[in-house]
Amino acid sequence: MTTMPTGFFWGNSTSSMQTEGFQGVRGKSTYDLKKETTWEKTIDEYHRYPEDFDLMAEMGVNMYRFEISWARVVPDGDGEFNEAGIQFYSDMIDALQARGIQPMIALYHFDMPLALAEKYNGFLSRHVVDAYVRYAKEIISRFADRVTYWLTFNEHNLYFTNMAYDIGGAINAEQSLDNLYQIFHHTMLAHAHVANFVHEQFNQLKIGGMLAYQVTYPATSKPTDVFAARRVDTFLNDNLLTMFTAGHYLPEVLAFVATHNIDMDYQPKDDAVLSKQTSDFIAFSYYRTDMLNADKIPDGTAPNRYLDIANEKNPYLTANEWSWTIDPLGFRNALTSIYSRYQLPVFPVENGLGWREEMTDDQMIQDDYRIQYHRDHIDAMKQAMIEDGTNVIGYLGWGLIDIPSSSGDMNKRYGAVYVNRTNEEERDMSRSKKASFDYLRDVFKSNGFNS
Repeated sequence: MTTMPTGFFWGNSTSSMQTEGFQGVRGKSTYDLKKETTWEKTIDEYHRYPEDFDLMAEMGVNMYRFEISWARVVPDGDGEFNEAGIQFYSDMIDALQARGIQPMIALYHFDMPLALAEKYNGFLSRHVVDAYVRYAKEIISRFADRVTYWLTFNEHNLYFTNMAYDIGGAINAEQSLDNLYQIFHHTMLAHAHVANFVHEQFNQLKIGGMLAYQVTYPATSKPTDVFAARRVDTFLNDNLLTMFTAGHYLPEVLAFVATHNIDMDYQPKDDAVLSKQTSDFIAFSYYRTDMLNADKIPDGTAPNRYLDIANEKNPYLTANEWSWTIDPLGFRNALTSIYSRYQLPVFPVENGLGWREEMTDDQMIQDDYRIQYHRDHIDAMKQAMIEDGTNVIGYLGWGLIDIPSSSGDMNKRYGAVYVNRTNEEERDMSRSKKASFDYLRDVFKSNGFNS
């Protein structure tokens, strides 16, 4: 029964591709290569955003984190800007502010302009780094008078995993360690250029890096399990956070690069860019925790690939049908660990529970499991703030109006509002409140008191 500090943000997060789809004037992105039919209109927020913003306002949302699609505002990625696309986002920002909702903009959420992916293999190329920085500077300059909070890359540490080739636009690249580390380094350079630009040009703006925070437990107390879990934390969490806050990679990561002769395209001129960057806050997504069995890791495996090989089911936690564990204590651990180590305000900008749901006979979906998930995670956040001294500036749920998952699956729903469509059928896409809508409205409008 604790109220959050004045100015605390409560809200919703999405990506452009999971809300807008392929409608309107835009260039193709790498999502156009995906086979799922869901992407054409997704939930049709391209046309229905006023209705959805009304629902967010009724829920008590005071911040909406959305993505500007690079391919919508620069159709070929590095050419002319599309004024119609920029106007679309300008109208969205105005509509949010008219409802008392502050926008937060993510500049990249996995949808590389297809022209850059096909011609340059995305972020394997420094040309694409330059194209991204050009795009980001233009968008920030256009909206700096109305948007205070900015993110460069969604879940930046995923560019240091096997997902990097897909989300980084390296669609025709060999999946080698050299290429993996180059994609990560190039996106890190892109982030630094943009963060430096913001801090040099716009004192009123706040920009932060974001990661998918990996809380990884050792499968046992065996030293090898503990050591492997610690290395995952170093490579996927601390290395990135150290770069965001101190402008350099960790010695252990650089030693691994040197001893394994990895070419990450680290050039002498990069130091001046990286070392100058700072962050105003640290943003992260949190859904689940992992457990690592070191016995399954082959010798010579890069630590940033351990979870792809040796992740196991945790017998002490429940999970949804996609094997995503439910672990609110892990959330407290993430919040407190980040703040204790780096002492910057932390901002969980994605949190939620995916569940299979079907509306029948116009009855409200009684999603008590989602209410319990958010209640437990908000309570864990309060404990991190009150008992651990963590400075948290907001809490954003993920996809609080149903959207397809990142793999295009409409069956995996996170929302407090049901959208009437399936993977195969668009239907009428009508919106219907679930039981969790009333719960979140009470939490948000009471600033956390009624959690």
